[in-house]
Amino acid sequence: MSATSVDAPAEVDSVPVGAPTVPARVLAPGRSVRTVVAPIVFGVVFIGLWQLVVAGFHIDPYVVPAPSAILAELVDNLGSVTSGAAHTGLNALLGLVVGTVVAVVAAVLSSVLRILDLLAAPVVAALSVMPIVALAPVLYTLYGASVETARVLVAALAVLIPVYVNTLRGLRQTRPVHRDLMRAYAASSLQQQWALTLPTAAPYLFTGLRIASSLAVISALVAEYFGGPIGGLGKSITSAASSSDYPLAWAYVLGAIVLGLVFYCVALLAEVLATRHQPGART
Repeated sequence: MSATSVDAPAEVDSVPVGAPTVPARVLAPGRSVRTVVAPIVFGVVFIGLWQLVVAGFHIDPYVVPAPSAILAELVDNLGSVTSGAAHTGLNALLGLVVGTVVAVVAAVLSSVLRILDLLAAPVVAALSVMPIVALAPVLYTLYGASVETARVLVAALAVLIPVYVNTLRGLRQTRPVHRDLMRAYAASSLQQQWALTLPTAAPYLFTGLRIASSLAVISALVAEYFGGPIGGLGKSITSAASSSDYPLAWAYVLGAIVLGLVFYCVALLAEVLATRHQPGART
């Protein structure tokens, strides 16, 4: 009687089963210090060289202002930068929530109904190549320039594609052998979705969410360039640049960068908390 061998766990998309997730690798003991310290050191060196080049070559502010001038404007106008960041951040957050909910629901339906998946494929392909921010003037015409609806919709459309694609991919990663095992235990379809499909798809969902978090801020910011109510970092950047106050414009850009990082870090933290019980989430 020949001995039977136990096969090694199969790999999905060249990623070994049980491999640490991105947050686990980034936040793993020993690596977290390098992950945080290395960008800080690089940033300090880069800003120092930037200051030396601008001061040494007497570069005009309209080309690129010195970091010291940007910091001074940021300190002097901290209230305005904070207010603009809150305004833009609220639109980005609403767009992120709306886009994520629509994308997840559409991905679940597409994973269940093959015909819906086929119908949605060309629409997703068209939306993925369409310049979403170019819709801002059209949406302002539809909903009016005195409300924030157009900005929220622009952010939601930008969020929709990455979340939908990644979630749908995650929903398809469940192995047939696992489904057969759930059926052998007489698990209902709802129990299979809750205990098997959704946990398998969670890392993919949060990957799309991390990508979409930054896109939501960028889209809401750019949509402000095309009109709408006064307020927000986009309006402040264009106003400062049009009045030739370039250090102030860069101070608002710095506020937008910080806002985008906050969104990304919150999405990363949510992924860490939601997938901490996943296999390989800890190293």
